[in-house]
Amino acid sequence: MGLISGLLLFPLAPVHGVSWIAEQLMDAADRQIHDPALIRAQLAALNQEFEEGNLSLEEFEEEEERLLDRLDETGAGPRDRSKVVH
Repeated sequence: MGLISGLLLFPLAPVHGVSWIAEQLMDAADRQIHDPALIRAQLAALNQEFEEGNLSLEEFEEEEERLLDRLDETGAGPRDRSKVVH
């Protein structure tokens, strides 16, 4: 970048900084959403809530299905859902 273009584009520097921060936040959120260890921990917490009677069977199954779908998307999930025990 030359001196003149640098001076002309200098007012846009805050926009580029905000854009970079937004990209970093999106990347971090994406990594967290697709982290198999985090999803498994959420499944364990869900099972505990169900066993303690804090969730109905329908609520448990809906949330479990959503979490298993996310786990499958990561490539780390069980391929055969018939093996999953409630």
